[in-house]
Amino acid sequence: MSTTRPYSPGSPEPGGGASGTSTGRQVRTLSLDGQSGVVPLARDFARQALYAWGWLPAATADQRAAAEDVLLVVSELVTNACLHAEGPESMEIGCDKKVIRIEVSDHGTGQPAPRTPHRAGRPGGHGMFIVQRLCLDWGVVRTPGMAGKTVWAELGAPA
Repeated sequence: MSTTRPYSPGSPEPGGGASGTSTGRQVRTLSLDGQSGVVPLARDFARQALYAWGWLPAATADQRAAAEDVLLVVSELVTNACLHAEGPESMEIGCDKKVIRIEVSDHGTGQPAPRTPHRAGRPGGHGMFIVQRLCLDWGVVRTPGMAGKTVWAELGAPA
């Protein structure tokens, strides 16, 4: 199940409720709990959002690269939840004119981190390193009194 709603900067993050559209930020949420094939499902959902928000079809190479980066970060965050947190619960993607934010919530207790030192020739462990390199910022939010966490990442919009 997916939903679309406006985003309000006064909402609690992540996944806060909507109270207005003054920022022009749009947010879409996809439930992934109990789904199979969640990585391609999440990528397709993100791709549809990028089309709806005008990031795709890309008019320039920079716009195409920015959209591909978003899809790669979606893949990495959802894959990380699958491998290390018993699968993702939901994904939220939000966009305004300057930033796109991806949030993946799961029931895991672990703390994602880029493997250090990063060794390009070593198999596995590259997901969060890729997220760190591609994103303006990323982090983890835990809700007090609740199990799990939300891993979020923000990427800049193409010029």
